[in-house]
Amino acid sequence: MSAVAELESEPEVFITVSDVMEYLFCPRFIYFMYCLGIPQHEEKRYKVLKGRALHEAREKMNKSYMRKKLQCVRKGVAVYLVSKRNRLKGEVDEVLFLEDGTAAPLDYKFAEFKDTVFRTHKYQSALYGLMIADNYGVEVNRGFVCYTRSNHLVKEVKLNNKDFERAIAMVKEVLEVIQKGFYPDATKYKARCVDCTYRNICV
Repeated sequence: MSAVAELESEPEVFITVSDVMEYLFCPRFIYFMYCLGIPQHEEKRYKVLKGRALHEAREKMNKSYMRKKLQCVRKGVAVYLVSKRNRLKGEVDEVLFLEDGTAAPLDYKFAEFKDTVFRTHKYQSALYGLMIADNYGVEVNRGFVCYTRSNHLVKEVKLNNKDFERAIAMVKEVLEVIQKGFYPDATKYKARCVDCTYRNICV
């Protein structure tokens, strides 16, 4: 992986991988959370609660499990990572160190596999991959997503330089909203607005 993030020399602000995922869902989430300081109250959302329960169960029950089918020789569980040059932080479910000398993130999803890996899942893998490469000095050219509602089906996500470059660009876009108070356009997918915690103030 050769993609490098060269961010401008401004006061350091670090965002999370979850922030970027929220931005992909709707860019205005970032504005309301960071610029206006209005919390999302995501703890009331069913899927979030289920996702947290899933991660807690995984941490308790899966510590000694080794994914031999993925040629994994060792792994880290619930690894907190920071990439200073990308101003990015977050906790990856698992970091897999593979037989070929590369590493890969593995992320658990409380979801069913629907024929293809969602774009958000791919970019989440790319963001974690950036941090893994920075922290461990290893190449990352793939990620893995475990769909727990499809009998823990694991799908491989191929990652290339364009994926990493797009991930870095998204980080820059999120930082621009936070640091400049930029009010972005709302999502084009209005169905997402129905269950949005900001729907009453978004104009």
